[in-house]
Amino acid sequence: MVTARVVVAVTPALACAVLAGSALMLAPAAVIAADLFALTSSAFTAGGGIPRQYTCAGADVPPPLAWQGAPVAARSLALVVDDRDAPDPAAPTMTWVHWVLYNLAPAAGALDGASLPPAAQAGTSDFKRTRYGGPCPPVGRHRYFFKLYALDRELGDLGAPTKAALEAAMHGHIVGQAILIGTYQKGD
Repeated sequence: MVTARVVVAVTPALACAVLAGSALMLAPAAVIAADLFALTSSAFTAGGGIPRQYTCAGADVPPPLAWQGAPVAARSLALVVDDRDAPDPAAPTMTWVHWVLYNLAPAAGALDGASLPPAAQAGTSDFKRTRYGGPCPPVGRHRYFFKLYALDRELGDLGAPTKAALEAAMHGHIVGQAILIGTYQKGD
C-alpha cells in the first residue's frame, strides 16, 4: 500500500496556498509534521486507478479508507471527495463534489464503506444526496481527491452541509490535512 502525504505549512497565509487555493485557514496554533498524517486505501494506491466497483459503473460504494497519525490537537475529522477535472480533464470548468463527511472521530482510524462510524455525519454532494457518489466521468481520465481534514473541534450538527458550508464551518480550525488521489476513466 502506498501512502500519500501532504505537507501543510505553519503559517495561515501559506496554508491557504497549500490547501489548493481555497479560503480555508489553519487553526492559529497549528504546526503539522509532514510524515505523520496519512490517508490510504486498500482498494487503490496513491495516484492509481480506482476499481470499477467504487464507481457509477459498479456498485457505487465508497472505497475503504484508513488514516494514521492524526495531529494530537485533532478533535474531529472531515472528509471531502471531489473531482477537479469536471466535466472534461482537457478543459475543466468546475469541481464536482462526490462525498462530504464530518465529525469523524480521529480514533476510528478507518471508513470501511459499509457504514459510518458513530457520531459521523454526511453532507450533501453535487449529486444532491448525502451518500457517496462514485466516479462517473463523462469523458477522459479524471483525478479524484480524497481530502481528510483534522480539526481542533467537533463541528456540531450542521445538518447536511454542502462542501462550501462545511469549509466555512472548518475555517480557522484545520490542524492537519491528508490527501489521497485516485483516477478513473469509464471503461477501466
